[in-house]
Amino acid sequence: MAEGSDEIQALIAQMARLPGLGPRSARRIVLSLIRRRTGQMAQLAAQMARVAETSRECSRCGNIGEAAICPICADPARANGELCVVADVADLWALERGRAFRGRYHVLGGTLSALDEIGPDELGIPRLVSRIAEEGVTEVILALNATVEGQTTAHYIAEALEPAQVTVTGLAQGVPIGGELDYLDDGTIVAALRARRRL
Repeated sequence: MAEGSDEIQALIAQMARLPGLGPRSARRIVLSLIRRRTGQMAQLAAQMARVAETSRECSRCGNIGEAAICPICADPARANGELCVVADVADLWALERGRAFRGRYHVLGGTLSALDEIGPDELGIPRLVSRIAEEGVTEVILALNATVEGQTTAHYIAEALEPAQVTVTGLAQGVPIGGELDYLDDGTIVAALRARRRL
């Protein structure tokens, strides 16, 4: 039975590679967009093209926005000595939704993984250590996922920061073992951030 042209199948395959989507979900989305191709699909394609053209990583923290320095790093009120380290931009955005943290961030871009050959240099951990000295950071909050990789990364960073004599804390209550920040509700994130502890 025919299931659309090669171009439609290629679009479904591309959509299925997105996080959280499988072949069935991708097929439903593509069919829905095709039915609304003159409105919704055209607008989505135009918006995606604009984002592809204008989005960039903040050169200081790794957040994604439209400027070389993101609004968080550019805000002098957020230079309060607190630096929150997260694995991914989605985690940064999740913490910002809770509005409990008023310092600055550092996005690693992942966690340590020997299997995937992701080491300290790939995560920019030496750059993190440099930032702490340059920006007068007094507390580093390790807001990493409560997974084996996240906790391994947190312990590695805590050891790397020992010579800097900076307070290193981690999220406490509210983040379940195996949990990921982007999937937690705002109240849980706020409680976890407020109950952080020294590592």
